Amino acid sequence: GYLHPVFTPKGKLVTDDFPLQHTHHHGIWFPWTKTVFEGRQPDFWNMGSGKAKVDFVKLDASWSGPVHGGFRARHRFEDLTVKPAKPVLEETWEVRVYAAPGGPNAGWIFDLTSTQTCAGPSPLLLPQYRYGGLGVRGNRAWDHAADNPTQYLTANGLSDRVAAHATRARWCYMGGTVDGTQVGVAILGHPKNFRAPQPMRVHPSEPFFNFAPQQFGAMAIRPGEKYVSRYRFVTLDGAPNAAELHRLWGDFADPPRVSTIEK
Repeated sequence: GYLHPVFTPKGKLVTDDFPLQHTHHHGIWFPWTKTVFEGRQPDFWNMGSGKAKVDFVKLDASWSGPVHGGFRARHRFEDLTVKPAKPVLEETWEVRVYAAPGGPNAGWIFDLTSTQTCAGPSPLLLPQYRYGGLGVRGNRAWDHAADNPTQYLTANGLSDRVAAHATRARWCYMGGTVDGTQVGVAILGHPKNFRAPQPMRVHPSEPFFNFAPQQFGAMAIRPGEKYVSRYRFVTLDGAPNAAELHRLWGDFADPPRVSTIEK
């Protein structure tokens, strides 16, 4: 499962699918690359290798309302290096798309929560690696380093893509020019995510971003445990406003609460 196409409020596309250089990149998706499962090495990222796959299982729910709409769906990660194929992980995605707040520079906001559990008694080991996990492929119009390069901005103020790679940040903006106007998407990581603020894979030449907790050491998803990842996406028309993205991250990390007091 993956999310594509993703648009800004003015209808500009900010994701891509099957880009020529990396046909295994798909909008917003959540595979693991370097793995060990029962001594084998299924690769859920590079689908062309034929070593693993992620299947859609079922749409469990969908809803709409004045505040948000969304859906809940299930996926299954399968190891194809053994016959018959063996289930590795069960995953649930919950996606919530919020009503636009309005205003000339307001973005569209949606959340993705991924919950992964082991499909059986064997853990999925995730050795240290430079990428894997939540990935975002940007519009192919930004894949032109000479005349329309991808633009990045991290919560720590880094705009140099090479300097930003392998650093940690609460959020990262990725954007560029589409039809002559500046657009982009900000990806916000929740403070309860594993190894938050998570390290980032920022591609040196292509429009690709990845929150990659494996960068900072080996990890594992073990039986009986839930690996929960929460991300918020903000699609924007115009240049990113760091102060506004900091505010939005704060709302995501610690949402406003309402309580009723009886007199």
